[in-house]
Amino acid sequence: MKKTIVLVLVSAILLTMVSVSMAGKKMDDIIKKGELVVGVTGTQPPLNVADKNGMIIGFDADIAKLIASNMGVKIKFSSMPFSELLPALKAGKVDMIISSMTMTLKRNLDVVFVGPYYISGKGILTKAENIDVLQRTEGLNNPDFKVAALKNSTSQSFVEQAAPKAGVTATKSYDEAIELLLQDKVNAVVADYPYCAFTAFRYKDKGLIAGQSKFTVEPLGIAIHEDALLINWLSNFLNMLEASGQLTNISKKWFQDGSWIKDLP
Repeated sequence: MKKTIVLVLVSAILLTMVSVSMAGKKMDDIIKKGELVVGVTGTQPPLNVADKNGMIIGFDADIAKLIASNMGVKIKFSSMPFSELLPALKAGKVDMIISSMTMTLKRNLDVVFVGPYYISGKGILTKAENIDVLQRTEGLNNPDFKVAALKNSTSQSFVEQAAPKAGVTATKSYDEAIELLLQDKVNAVVADYPYCAFTAFRYKDKGLIAGQSKFTVEPLGIAIHEDALLINWLSNFLNMLEASGQLTNISKKWFQDGSWIKDLP
């Protein structure tokens, strides 16, 4: 009986030691290599986008740079289509994702989320001639209406659920979706509200307009590997970022001041 109790206690101690040693493994890996690899699309302004020189800028990018700076490591952005971000994280190709990704319960079954660092929502982008159709009772839910949305995004899920009669085209990037809209191959684009507002402003000479209200509430979070120390560190970081007023300043820079648009291709 005593031997059994001793074995159980030894096993429990060993498991605790393993858990403690694994708790900060991901954080330790990042510090040791001296680099934080962040997954982004690079095509979701004003959250993240590549400028004229191919550098990633935007709200997401500023937060990622501050994370790396406070960790004492270099920042490296790894750009890819939105649908490839989560597979890349799970495969260990990136350390975290900061790319306008909504913290859905479904995604949370596969990866850990810290946040939210911003509350977004779904918006709509279209041409002026399509407004009459959208204002009808059926709105988007019209078999003659074609909508583009980012592949594997909450935008695609929203259109499929809220407007099952509409034709949905899943695109690899926002740029592809906008091109389809400009060529009249789709009637509208459903995307994150900040992106819709920004794009309508940027392409107002081409007749693009954005809806004035959000369809949904979308909490954006940082997707990471399961690591207790990294989760705790990021949670404290976001709390300090908000308490210091830095988060508000970054928001104003990217959502209210349009001076950065001149740096885009």
